[in-house]
Amino acid sequence: MTTIIDGNAVAEEIRSGLTDAIDALEDAGVKPGLATVLMSDDPASQTYVSMKQRDCEEVGIEALDYELDPDTPADELYSLVDDLNADDDVHGILVQMPVPDHVDDRTVLRRIDPAKDVDGFHPENVGRLVAGDARFKPCTPHGVQKLLASVDVETEGADVVVVGRSDIVGKPMANLLIQKADDGNATVTVCHSRTKDLAAKTREADIVVAAVGVPELITGDMLSDDTVVIDVGVNRVDADNEKGYELVGDVDFDSAKEKASAITPVPGGVGPMTRAMLLWNTVKAAAEAEGVDVDLP
Repeated sequence: MTTIIDGNAVAEEIRSGLTDAIDALEDAGVKPGLATVLMSDDPASQTYVSMKQRDCEEVGIEALDYELDPDTPADELYSLVDDLNADDDVHGILVQMPVPDHVDDRTVLRRIDPAKDVDGFHPENVGRLVAGDARFKPCTPHGVQKLLASVDVETEGADVVVVGRSDIVGKPMANLLIQKADDGNATVTVCHSRTKDLAAKTREADIVVAAVGVPELITGDMLSDDTVVIDVGVNRVDADNEKGYELVGDVDFDSAKEKASAITPVPGGVGPMTRAMLLWNTVKAAAEAEGVDVDLP
C-alpha cells in the first residue's frame, strides 16, 4: 500500500520541536527576528509572505514585514537590505522572489549578509553547501530530506533522480543528497529539459524528486515499482470549479501512486515543509548570532 507523505503533519512536528530552542533563546534575552521584504503585487507572493509571517507569530519569532511598491527604484531595495543587515534584532532576511525586472535578483542575494541569508542562496552559503559545511540548507531541499526521514527512506546507496536544475531546488537538492552524511550518500542524476529519454532515467531511480515546473510531467509509467516520489512542483491549471483553477504538481499523482511506495501530494506535501525549514534556519541564525546553544529538531 502506498504511503501518502503528510507534509502538514511533519511541518507541525518541526514547528513544535522549535519551541524548546526558542524558549532557550528567550531565556538568554533573545527573540529571533525574521524580516520579509515584498516588492511585488503578485497575489501568490503576497499570500506566501503572509503565511510565513503567520508561521513566525505562531512559534514566537518576531515577524518584520516590509513592503515596497514594485515601481520603487532598485537602490531603495538595496538600501533597505543594508539597513536590515545592520539591525541586530533581525536574524534572518528573506526578499520574496521574483522581484521586478528593473531589479537584479542576483545583486539582491549578494547584498544580504550571509549570516542572515536564511534562504541559503548567497554565493558564500552555496559554496559552503557544496563543500559539505552548510551554514543554512536551502529550505525546500532541506524539507525534502526531513520528509524522506519521516517515512524512514534510506538515502545511502539509493539511486536518486532529481528532475530540474534550478538554483532554488534542483542543484542544492542534488548537492545535499550526495553529501557524506546520514541523510545523503546517494547516487544522484540531475535531469532537465535537455535530457534525452527522461523516462529511462526515472525508471532506474529508487527516489524521484520532481522540481521542473511542468504540470504532471512524471506519470506512473515513468516509474518502477516501489519508487519514492517527492513532488516539489506547484502548478495552477484550469479547472471546472468555483475558482476556475486547481493546483497540481509535476507528478501525475493518480497514476504515480499506483507505482510508488511513498509519495507527496500537492498541495500538502513539500510546500508546508519549505515554510517550516525557514523557521528552522531563522532560529539557527539567531542562536549563532547571539552565541546561544540550542537543540534544533
